[in-house]
Amino acid sequence: MIELRDVSHAFDGRMILHDVHLRLDQRRIGVVGANGSGKSTFARLLNGLLVPTQGRVLVDGLDTRTDGKAVRRAVGFVFQNPDSQIVFPIVSEDLAFGLKPLRLPRAELDARIDAALRRYGMERYRDHPCHHLSGGEKQLLALSSVLIMEPRHVILDEPTTLLDLRNRNRVVEALGDLPQRIIVVSHDLDLFRDFDRVIVFDGGRIVADDDPAPALAHYVSLMS
Repeated sequence: MIELRDVSHAFDGRMILHDVHLRLDQRRIGVVGANGSGKSTFARLLNGLLVPTQGRVLVDGLDTRTDGKAVRRAVGFVFQNPDSQIVFPIVSEDLAFGLKPLRLPRAELDARIDAALRRYGMERYRDHPCHHLSGGEKQLLALSSVLIMEPRHVILDEPTTLLDLRNRNRVVEALGDLPQRIIVVSHDLDLFRDFDRVIVFDGGRIVADDDPAPALAHYVSLMS
């Protein structure tokens, strides 16, 4: 479970989030809000990319302020633009990067890479240059580079924004199959129709937190 206790966050003297108090224990949670509403800051607080100015963020009892390394092992983060996350030129090298600190035997390392590629039918791209992948393939590679670390929770920031419809649908299907708790920040409202919960941010505050239908209706009315 991820818990935020009276969390506020400021940047350059401007308050971005105000008094957020939440327990995130559903399996699929959506987060929506206008640009600048605080939703991306909220997402980055969940795995310790940011630590709150005030309050505490706890992941399975670990405090992001004092247990950041352990929290980042437990909570994977997939960025909006996969080019910001892909750091090596070859697909297999990029997947191996996060595993290096584990000092796995070569056979186990290769087995994990093969399993990650097989999950999304990307085995033929094992030795492929990353920059030759399509947008959807890059997003699936970025997701695979997180999943290969076997996190318990996965945060995704606008995972479909840069994709055409075909690749968007591939990523949505991939998200539906994940066993981990996923928390998705997106403007793609259709993505959330069958989620367990949707949280709406406005002006750095939570203004709706409900089942998808009423939460999304509130958001649409807010944007009208």
